[in-house]
Amino acid sequence: MRLSRLSLVVLALLLNGAPTPVHTQAGPSASTASTPRIAVMSAFETELVALRAAAKITSIQVVNGRTWYLGTLAGHKVVLLLSGYSMVNAAMTTQALLDRLPIRTIVFSGIAGGVNPGLDVGDVTVPAQWGNYQEQVFARETPTGFAPARTTTTFGGFGMMFPQGTSVTVRGAPDSLERRFWFPVDTLALRIAREVAARVPLARCTTDTNCLPHQPRVVVGGNGVSGPTFVDNAAYREWSWRTFRADALDMETAAVAVVAHEHRVPYIAFRSLSDLAGGETGDNVMRTFGRLAAANSATVVMAFLQAFPRR
Repeated sequence: MRLSRLSLVVLALLLNGAPTPVHTQAGPSASTASTPRIAVMSAFETELVALRAAAKITSIQVVNGRTWYLGTLAGHKVVLLLSGYSMVNAAMTTQALLDRLPIRTIVFSGIAGGVNPGLDVGDVTVPAQWGNYQEQVFARETPTGFAPARTTTTFGGFGMMFPQGTSVTVRGAPDSLERRFWFPVDTLALRIAREVAARVPLARCTTDTNCLPHQPRVVVGGNGVSGPTFVDNAAYREWSWRTFRADALDMETAAVAVVAHEHRVPYIAFRSLSDLAGGETGDNVMRTFGRLAAANSATVVMAFLQAFPRR
């Protein structure tokens, strides 16, 4: 399949890097703080570099040690930023963002480990809902097996580890809490992602000699799970598939989803598979195909933003 110009540009930027503007100030100004924006987030630099390079940056601001790039991308007012690795950083960054700027939608772009045995490295997943699968009870061992003293879900455990729902506030009832596991993405955003999925060509090669044996594709719908551990274990991967029917697992998205839920802000996440979370027949391939996966996610995000309604 021939790649679009957008796909080639995104991959080239990821492989070679891209310059960024240097005008910096501390914190949003009054004018930027009143402009509704789409937040484009990634966990680390490799995931964001192509999207930032495609944007027209008008202001660079530093908030809590993280750089926010404000400008336009695909005709939208945006803020581009890194969440940092893992759940705590992602939650803190999302909270800081929503405290300071009026955000229309959060769009997360990055890589993930593949869980669904029907998917492969380079594929881009756009799950319909995300859950924090490592909010857990570590159960007591008994003569008949592990028996959790309490549980808030019907999911089976992985050994002593039993997944629980995340505690969130009840709408309209201050200080009341409920447990929920799944946090749905925005329905409009998911519909648009599904519309663009079939027409976005994805990269298969990082170089002429370093290619995937298959053509990557975009898969919209299904489940994704997040937790604060890097998973490279075949047995845990298989359990995650059986238990959650997850297409992908990562370390940030569910944390973003919980904060977005509390603030009533729509979100969607695009995650391209950089590895198979321990399911490969040989070594983990993230170091080989991580940049390609990041490029594929960025390509789909650009197509999504081009189709997303403007204000």
